[in-house]
Amino acid sequence: MVTGAARRIGREIALALARSGADVAITYLSSEQDAQATVDRIESLGRRGFALQRDLREAATARSLAQDAIARLGRLDLLINNAGSYRTHTFAQISVEEWDEVFAVNVRAPFLLTQACSDELRRRRGRVINIGSLGGIRPWATHAHYCASKAALHMLTQVAAKALAPEVSVNCVAPGMIDQGEGGRSEMLARFLEKTPMKKNGSAADVAQAVLFFTTAPDFITGQILTVDGGLALA
Repeated sequence: MVTGAARRIGREIALALARSGADVAITYLSSEQDAQATVDRIESLGRRGFALQRDLREAATARSLAQDAIARLGRLDLLINNAGSYRTHTFAQISVEEWDEVFAVNVRAPFLLTQACSDELRRRRGRVINIGSLGGIRPWATHAHYCASKAALHMLTQVAAKALAPEVSVNCVAPGMIDQGEGGRSEMLARFLEKTPMKKNGSAADVAQAVLFFTTAPDFITGQILTVDGGLALA
């Protein structure tokens, strides 16, 4: 199951898993058409796909989602907590409501869904992969709520790795600057490209390949934060 997989990085992760032979359930909040398009792509690859509309921020919803996904798939081996909220505001502009919303999406939702899926994942000796961020490692002045929430998700990854061991491995992929082909970001993308040692920005496929690594890596690898940033953190 891949959360927030109607578009962007989540969609690429879901398709990469399908190409590798997995049946995939995806979640979405409001992008119904995009979610169905992702499912159609999954099914075109010869795998089963399911789109489940859910608000992941509530405990009861997380439990019902886990039950629904397991029922449709028949089993659950992988949980990819990808759904996230990315906001840009100066420190002084961030309201309490916005702070709480970013944490609800980026931290509470992965916690609730991992908790809800934990019994099934233990039975299957499954894996959890969270999608963190370079912003959870490096401070960005105009993203205090986002950076703090992703840092919390990184710690949740490590705590869950201890709590769910030895049956379940839990790891995290932390992307840097990812070019997703969206307009209006060319100046920022160019600026980060110059700062990145590999002299390019990342792609959704780069993130998906890192996720695939954790899906097949030895289960002796757990509690790790894998930064996928072309060396940007070194700059």
